[in-house]
Amino acid sequence: MSARDAAATDPAARAAAARGLDYRTVWRWHFYAGLFCIPFVLWLSVTGSIYLFKPQIEAWLDRPYDHLAFSGPPAPPSAQVRAALAAVPGAVLNAYELPSSPQAAARVLVGKDARVVRVYVHPQTLAVLHAVDEDARPMRTVFRLHGELMLGDRGSMLVELAASWTILMLLSGLYLWWPRGRGVAGVLYPRLGLGGRALLRDLHAVVGFWVAFFALFLLVSGLPWAKSWGGLLKDMRSFGSAAEVRQDWATGSGSELALRRARNAPPAGGMHEHGHGGAMHDGPPPDLAALDRLVPAVQAEALAPPVLVAPPSRAEPRWSARSEAQNRPLRASLELDGERGTVLARAGFAQRPWIDRAVGIGVAAHEGQLFGWPNQALGAFTALGLITVAASALVLWWRRRPSGRLGAPPASGPVRAGAALLAFVALMGVLLPLFGASLLAVLALERLLLRRSVRIGRFLGLRAR
Repeated sequence: MSARDAAATDPAARAAAARGLDYRTVWRWHFYAGLFCIPFVLWLSVTGSIYLFKPQIEAWLDRPYDHLAFSGPPAPPSAQVRAALAAVPGAVLNAYELPSSPQAAARVLVGKDARVVRVYVHPQTLAVLHAVDEDARPMRTVFRLHGELMLGDRGSMLVELAASWTILMLLSGLYLWWPRGRGVAGVLYPRLGLGGRALLRDLHAVVGFWVAFFALFLLVSGLPWAKSWGGLLKDMRSFGSAAEVRQDWATGSGSELALRRARNAPPAGGMHEHGHGGAMHDGPPPDLAALDRLVPAVQAEALAPPVLVAPPSRAEPRWSARSEAQNRPLRASLELDGERGTVLARAGFAQRPWIDRAVGIGVAAHEGQLFGWPNQALGAFTALGLITVAASALVLWWRRRPSGRLGAPPASGPVRAGAALLAFVALMGVLLPLFGASLLAVLALERLLLRRSVRIGRFLGLRAR
């Protein structure tokens, strides 16, 4: 039975219509949302699946630099940094990454303005083995493809818009899937023996149900990174507070580039760390020999890798170290005394505000790193499920699409929106501002322009046949 037939014969659907939850109207909005979202769903599922396995992919790409031959002891970290700086004229030290093993090349991040270059240095011979711009690294490219379509902040907002409408698509799909007295066949498991359109419908509905919760989690946990939603969240946190809100994630590429510039710039006022107490005074840049004292102290803290030791900068006025583990609950940061080579303070995940911890846990799960390979497997399962749902929807639409028409479920007359439906839509508009703004724009466009044209209205399914 088609969704249209179910709407006509199902008593529960007719009762819902009486309350303003008209089955066909929900179906129509599900259709329109899907038509817009499906290309993004396919794109984000593929790029997200690749990014899930970032640790394994980067380990494979870096394998030539992780098993080096040595004929003597390694040079001091300061000498390794000087070799890296010589390979990129005009750059300054951004951070020194602690070696992952005794046979691994030193990774030194050097930069200028918003650019950061990763330089691989042989720890003993100080030969530069490789240098690559951070934005040119393969997994960094995948990250930008996934989060901003390589379009910067504008792409981030477009992805956020698609994610917001995908949430509507999933919730409306669950409403359409709801059994309403039917058996579990075609609801909890597909009827494989049916074949044809019926099997495609079952795959679309059943797979959509089983991945819906995980997909909704992925969509919501990705919002803090988006330019618009994440920026609004940061503004709300800053409201009424004199201190700047510092968080462990960037909101769009603009925010990340600003942080890079701050880490590549000297401390405000050209002041640098001097003295045993770590006080700030005018003077020359900090001596790189401080690294030789600090690296053993940081190694003794056993932070989750990768661990970056950074000099004083506009972002951090003193020497510091930070874990950049993808499993964010393992992260910690250190405030260091470069003169003495000691740790002044340590801040772990538990010391962060609750909202930062919530976002951190969500991002770690989103990236497949919160609980090891099962997290990666669950993410891959969700992405594969979303691809199945999107592909089956496209085939179903294309096969039933009438010639010369979009193929949307036809309008069935004026819709009486109940209080529950209006409250739900209003809540979504408030929680997802881009969705709310775009919904108002779509409704205005439909009422003021699209419905005025008989031809366009029939093509889009805005007029009853």
